[in-house]
Amino acid sequence: MRDVHSKRLERFRKLMEAQELDAFLVSVPENRCYLSGFEAEDLLLTESSGRLLITPTEQYLLTDPRYAQEATKEASGFKVEIYSMGLKQLLPDLFSRLTIKRLGVEEHFLTLSGFREVQEALAGARPSAEVIALEDMVEGLRMVKDEEEIEKIRKSIRLTESALHTVWNALAIGRTEIEMAWLIEKTIRESGGQAVSFPPIVAAGPNGALPHAVPTSRKIAAGDTVILDLGSKLDGYCSDMTRTWIAGVPDAKMKEIYKTVREAQLAAQDKICAGIDSVAVDSAARDLITQAGYGDFFGHGLGHGVGLAVHEKPGLRKANPTLLEENMIVTVEPGIYLPGIGGVRLENMVRVTKAGCELLTREELFYDFQP
Repeated sequence: MRDVHSKRLERFRKLMEAQELDAFLVSVPENRCYLSGFEAEDLLLTESSGRLLITPTEQYLLTDPRYAQEATKEASGFKVEIYSMGLKQLLPDLFSRLTIKRLGVEEHFLTLSGFREVQEALAGARPSAEVIALEDMVEGLRMVKDEEEIEKIRKSIRLTESALHTVWNALAIGRTEIEMAWLIEKTIRESGGQAVSFPPIVAAGPNGALPHAVPTSRKIAAGDTVILDLGSKLDGYCSDMTRTWIAGVPDAKMKEIYKTVREAQLAAQDKICAGIDSVAVDSAARDLITQAGYGDFFGHGLGHGVGLAVHEKPGLRKANPTLLEENMIVTVEPGIYLPGIGGVRLENMVRVTKAGCELLTREELFYDFQP
């Protein structure tokens, strides 16, 4: 077992002890990878490539024959248990071999049928035991990145920036959103990326008023703003960035919106530092956009954590405050979206430091609209 995974398991077991758990079943793919090094992905919520079962003294990787070789190689230090007919085939015997009174599960990920499967298996093996539904046990550990994770994220960002630069230079009036989205995916994969970290967003003109627009056959027209939101996955870690391209000369309204979004982004970045409340960071951008008269057109949170998943904790939004800590990595992505007209979003990734934040995204590609 790699030292990094041993340390993570040690920290996780302390959390288990605090919750008085005898065992914990890890189902979230990114959590499984974080604790064990097993990198297989789940294709669907109902199709798991494996689970971890952690006790105070032992750690098991439960998987099916398709992943037996990878599991043994990647999750060294874990006892690999193979099932051929689903998890319910393995759990009763495994639970009967272990002394379990309180079993923790990830309530935010298990389906209802999956929860019942675990509950029934435990009841059959240990009638007096109980299943404890918990949330974000491992995610809380994942929020603060170690040096190895930070370096992997930097490399993922460099790949994304390279792809963005290629697409930026290829943008032109008459090209379609779908065409540009495919160029993003193609460039990332041909440059060595495992995959895109999410389906790219290319939203031109009125489609830019949809924060999560799906690329269409719409052609870029003169005067359009084009939101480009893209990310890559490299060595297991994700990146996420957004720029807004303008086809030709924007009108005064779009210049004002763009300038407001950029000022909001810079204000939020200036606010970030270890020890500050995440809601205060969101407010730094949101208040500026509201004062400019566009508060009703900025409906999403300011940002989110990025790591093994492209969206993870902490969130930078109006509610659910989190005290930021050194080496958290978050996005800063304010936007203004005007229905029927278009939108502007600008997104950087930053690392929280004791004194402020380190800007991880180097590619500027910002317009400088003077008053």
